[in-house]
Amino acid sequence: MSFSSPAFWAVIPAAGVGARMAADRPKQYLQLGGLSILEHSLGCFLDHPGLKGLVVSVASDDPFWPTLTCATNPRVVRVDGGRERADSVLNALLHLHAQGAADDDWVLVHDAARPNLSREDLDKLLSELADDPVGGLLAVPARDTLKRVDKNGRAVETIDRSLIWQAYTPQMFRLGALHRALADSLVADATITDESSAMEWAGLAPRLIEGRSDNIKVTRPEDLEWLRLRWANR
Repeated sequence: MSFSSPAFWAVIPAAGVGARMAADRPKQYLQLGGLSILEHSLGCFLDHPGLKGLVVSVASDDPFWPTLTCATNPRVVRVDGGRERADSVLNALLHLHAQGAADDDWVLVHDAARPNLSREDLDKLLSELADDPVGGLLAVPARDTLKRVDKNGRAVETIDRSLIWQAYTPQMFRLGALHRALADSLVADATITDESSAMEWAGLAPRLIEGRSDNIKVTRPEDLEWLRLRWANR
């Protein structure tokens, strides 16, 4: 680990059910290359020398998590997930605080169903944000022409795509600042879709770090099939 790459905690919110996959289990437990999607999503962090520890937020009645090998890894702690992503992340941050983590420690929050994070992108995020006053996230510039539509699904405007980025994960922020932003935004009943949106709501401007476009989130069956084909020769 280089001087510019800080030590960090990782948080994986994994309490969702992934209804759009229409599977017999939450999407993070579907198989990919002999392991569950969730195991792949954790793997890039568990292999990193800068990892201080990892917290996974899962549903209290989740029967699948205890069957995974990583569930017994001494660096991995399970906490109860919440109704929404923000609740699950906040529960994990509360646990880190209770275990003595400092407010200025870096925390990386990563989607449970984003199994193709590269070590190169993880190191890039860590090194480029190491001294940033706010933190930031991996993201990818929009490549296609973007349209704003009306309620009938008709195009009414072509949007300047140079101003649009797709937000990916990990998202990297200081523990104390992220904790405050999430807690305050939940009390205010603000619409929070990811950690960056909580920080934005708090008046901060996270930095976007361009990452690989194949760091995809498995949302629909075709996403999983694409990854299976891509990994066929691994």
